[in-house]
Order: sequence, then structure tokens, then C-alpha cells
Amino acid sequence: MNESLMNLTNTDPATNEPGILRIGQSMTRMRLMTGRRLIGRLAIQSVTPGLELSHLDVLDAVRRAQETGDVTVGTIAEMMRIDPSRASRIVADMVGRNILRRKASQTDARRIIVVMTPLGQRLLSEIRAQKLTFVSEVVKDWKPEEIEAFGELFEKFISGYEDVFQARIKDIVDEA
Repeated sequence: MNESLMNLTNTDPATNEPGILRIGQSMTRMRLMTGRRLIGRLAIQSVTPGLELSHLDVLDAVRRAQETGDVTVGTIAEMMRIDPSRASRIVADMVGRNILRRKASQTDARRIIVVMTPLGQRLLSEIRAQKLTFVSEVVKDWKPEEIEAFGELFEKFISGYEDVFQARIKDIVDEA
């Protein structure tokens, strides 16, 4: 076993498997790199210089939430795990920049929802393009079957990660 992997061992034999240790170590490296938010920064520079990364987070929250219904500031705050007043300030700024707009809900005219403008959609498209370009560059020397296998396994890993994460969050909330 690699010495740096041995330093990560603990008392649970299941987590001392070399493959598990390698995945954990790789996750740490990836988190450190993605923490710099390079893809988001590139997209901002290409489409709307002056935005903050939190604006991209709001756009992503709107994109994901609109798949299941109307998006409100409360929905955004909950998805981003931020205070509703902070979400409201970010949304107001994005409305002022013509990235989002507010409108009355079709199901309840008293309720205000948030929707993306064409500029917001363009920004999301640019983020996606930057991400795909970046990933393509990373796997440029891989065989097509390696890319396919990794894609399937990575999706399976992330889905499992989300399931475990949601279960643990639920446990924490239930205990509170």
C-alpha cells in the first residue's frame, strides 16, 4: 500500500481498502481544485464580467428547481442553504443585471417567482460549454471506452454520494 494512503487508515477495516483510500484522497484533491471555481470564473469572464460566483450558484439553483415547479427566493435560499434575506439580495442584484426576472406565478398571482432571462440562459450555456471543454481536455488521451466506463462509474458514485449525504443530513435534522 502506498505510504500516503497508509497515513489515512483508521480502525474501520472497510475504509482501509486501498481503493477506498485512493478515492478519498482523490476527492480531497478534486475539492481543493474545484474550490477555486475555475470553470465558473472563466464563464463569468466570457459572458458577464463583474458577476460573483454566488450569482452562478443562484442560476444553478433556479435551473434545478424550475424542473419541479415555480422557483421562489425561498426555494433558492433553501437549495443554497443561505438566509432568505441574503438570497433576496442576490436575486435583486441579478434582476438589476437582467440575468433573472421576477413575475407573478400562474398558479397564484399573489406569489412572486423567479425566472431566467435570455442572458441568464446564455450564462448557463457558457458555464456548460466551459465545463465540457475542461473535461474534454482532461480526458483527451483516454480511449473512448475508458471515458464511457468512467462516466458510468462516476455517475454511480455521485448518485450514491448524494444518497448518503441526504440521509446523513436528514439524520442531523431529525436529531435537532
